[in-house]
Amino acid sequence: MRRVYKSMRTVRIHCARALELDAIVPLDANGMSHVKVLRLKVGDPLIVFNGRGGEFKAKLHEISRQQISVYVIDYVEREVESSLKIHLGQVISRGDKMDFTIQKAVELGVTEITPLFSERCGVKLDKARSQKKLDHWQGIINSACEQSGRNTLPTLYEPRSLESWLVEQQGLRLALSPHADYSIADLRKKNERLKKVTLLIGPEGGFNPTEIALANQQGFIEVRLGPRVLRTEAAALVTLAVLQSCWGDLAS
Repeated sequence: MRRVYKSMRTVRIHCARALELDAIVPLDANGMSHVKVLRLKVGDPLIVFNGRGGEFKAKLHEISRQQISVYVIDYVEREVESSLKIHLGQVISRGDKMDFTIQKAVELGVTEITPLFSERCGVKLDKARSQKKLDHWQGIINSACEQSGRNTLPTLYEPRSLESWLVEQQGLRLALSPHADYSIADLRKKNERLKKVTLLIGPEGGFNPTEIALANQQGFIEVRLGPRVLRTEAAALVTLAVLQSCWGDLAS
């Protein structure tokens, strides 16, 4: 009888605590849930990382109702970060669209994310709701890093107004627009090597004329992707993929 061997992917769990060799480290609620959902057992191997670079080989040490802990065995200096640093300024979209954008942006290697308010974003958050959203989005970032193999967590900033964010950005600044005169391909001809870029993505209804004028005044270059108009969640991800293909690690 022919035997069929199933290859099991190593489980990766984010753990915000300090990690040291030969230490027994308790997992947080998210990590505990991960272990229970996958029905892991004491002694099972896994990878833990705290988002500050590198990862640790570990094994499950204790599983109880109150606590699940791991025993840290070895440190592995492994990174999958792109050489291109991308700061995504994304106008907040409704429902789970923003969740989807953040998740996929992390998978595509973005290094910084700032949720933005614009006139047409249609989302309003008071202080309490803003903090709740931040915690929720941070959880999405952590999970996306677990899934994609990233060991360095992208930085998530507090939601803020488009106007205040625009004036603080430096370096190469791009704003996606279907009416732009330049494509990213045109930009590549002038910039063979690029290490950092700030990308601005607007809401479903687009930016108003005042916001567009302000972005231009602050040095943002309008670029287009092609002949079709994309929804905001698609626009961000396609642009990130193109940027990584031109200057990052998707072409390697």
